[in-house]
Amino acid sequence: MNQNAPTRVMVVDDHPMWRDAVARDLTEAGYDVVATAADGAQALRVAGAARPDVVVLDLQLPDMSGVEVTRGLQAAQPGVRVLVLSASGEQQDVLDAVKAGALGYLLKSAARAEFLDAVRRTADGDAVFTPGLAALVLGEFRRLSLVSTKTGPAGPDSGVPRLSERETEILRMVATGMSYKQIATRLVLSHRTVQNHVQNTLGKLQLHNRVELVRYAIEHGLAGEFEAGESANLPGTLGCAVCAVV
Repeated sequence: MNQNAPTRVMVVDDHPMWRDAVARDLTEAGYDVVATAADGAQALRVAGAARPDVVVLDLQLPDMSGVEVTRGLQAAQPGVRVLVLSASGEQQDVLDAVKAGALGYLLKSAARAEFLDAVRRTADGDAVFTPGLAALVLGEFRRLSLVSTKTGPAGPDSGVPRLSERETEILRMVATGMSYKQIATRLVLSHRTVQNHVQNTLGKLQLHNRVELVRYAIEHGLAGEFEAGESANLPGTLGCAVCAVV
């Protein structure tokens, strides 16, 4: 993503007034709204040409679910970051969206400023959730990690790529919900250096986003190694969930 260019965003929602209002808010905030779509098929068709950095996606679409659209977007453009903006806070909807590859999940009841901040953070690679939903996601990841442990998880000699000491250190911080800026400040590194380490780690582990990194950290015992207070002041992030669950 070009750091000097405005973030390219596509808005997918079948309600014209809501879709137009979201696009207008984004444009006024300095984002480049490169496309809008009213259904899943149109979103998948348009995204290839528009090449958005972030897709703001409703779950309830007339032709297919937002979960299916998320899978399709991830398959066609692995680098795209999906922020679900939905009226539903149902547990299964949230979990299905995240498992399909959504980086964040925000309820439509969110304030305008909260929404715009979520788009910015999603573009930066942060996992963003409406407060309360993060704990739900991490709770599910913890449950899956326990199941994995019982069925025989991959051990240190199972072919899992080895991370450097610095990559492991940053991975642990990512798992507490710390932002790239917070990690950079703590380690006295540049924001770009932290991003590069995270991208290298994603590549080594064949993962796509920070949500998958957090799950990996939990499953391999790398999460929860910092004091709970260090990430307790991060409302709406995965950090507060780690404090509550791990």
